[in-house]
Amino acid sequence: MSARVSVVLGAGRGIGAATAERLARRGDAVVLVDRAGDDRRLSYSMASTSDLERAQAATRRAAAAAGAGGDGDGDGDGDGDDRVIALRADVTDPAALSSALETAEARFGGIDAIVVTAGVIAGGVPLWEMPHAELRAVIEVDLEAVITAARLGIPALLRRPAPRNGRFIAVASTAASRGLPMLAAYCAAKAGVVGLTRALAAELRGTGITANTVSPGSTDTAILEQSARLYDLPSAAAFAAQQPIERLIRPEEVAAVIAHLAGPDSGAITGADHAVDGGLAI
Repeated sequence: MSARVSVVLGAGRGIGAATAERLARRGDAVVLVDRAGDDRRLSYSMASTSDLERAQAATRRAAAAAGAGGDGDGDGDGDGDDRVIALRADVTDPAALSSALETAEARFGGIDAIVVTAGVIAGGVPLWEMPHAELRAVIEVDLEAVITAARLGIPALLRRPAPRNGRFIAVASTAASRGLPMLAAYCAAKAGVVGLTRALAAELRGTGITANTVSPGSTDTAILEQSARLYDLPSAAAFAAQQPIERLIRPEEVAAVIAHLAGPDSGAITGADHAVDGGLAI
């Protein structure tokens, strides 16, 4: 049973929720963090408090299924409750995120992996016609929040004594390497995440901490439904045809790659962007 502690930012639904569940299933203690509320700058709903509660419950079930006393409290009941906590915090708010990370460290004695999955999308018009509030939402959530997570989270990873095997992972997108019309701000933010993480990998030389990105293609999430609306498509299913696998990617498939990168056996992998895109970037 792994004794690792993983923090997942943006864990209320989609890839974040799937990642939290996957990490718990392999034995990690997991801290789910989400703002669990809407962003008034955007016209669609974010993950709610109910979504975060459901994600926490699913992650606890996964922890219990992980085996012997999966709750980590040594009583053998395997309910997973003591190994999984959920916190409400806006990842764009340094004070709120700092508090969440401090809670995680106090509860579990340290942090081994930080996974940033929080993201939003907006656009549907040329960049010069995009409302400023939407532009700021995309840059703040998709790029600046990753910067904040690195600035606050990497020191926590470094507080683990050497030799350590800390992991910093951010979810980017195929949009980091492809110019998607009417999504210029989103493309810029995701490209920034990839560049940022490569630089972090260089800065973390010799520390035992790695930094990587994962770039999903069209994945069956609420954000993809919003993308379909921006392109005036009938549903997210319409995006399946653009991928060589001819289907949408499941959040669980992206989570599987993230979980590997967040684990102790991925120490030779750093500074890389990992495509989980069904061939979309070909």
